[in-house]
Amino acid sequence: MRLNSKGQVTIPADLRRKYALEKGDEVDIVEVGTALQIVRREGALRRGKRLTEHMRGRATTSMSTDELMELFRGRT
Repeated sequence: MRLNSKGQVTIPADLRRKYALEKGDEVDIVEVGTALQIVRREGALRRGKRLTEHMRGRATTSMSTDELMELFRGRT
């Protein structure tokens, strides 16, 4: 890996998959002895949780859950 002019590095895709790192995840760089470690930020929300928190309370429908399920399943 090479540090770019902005001090950024790219974590290889296989490592991102292995450690379930996704776009928007928060990480910290921690000094351990003479090495640096990339660690997931403690308490940071995962992508799915961020999305659900963002969407919570935004629904504008007056339909019940059962009505919505019927609509999605194509039963009317």
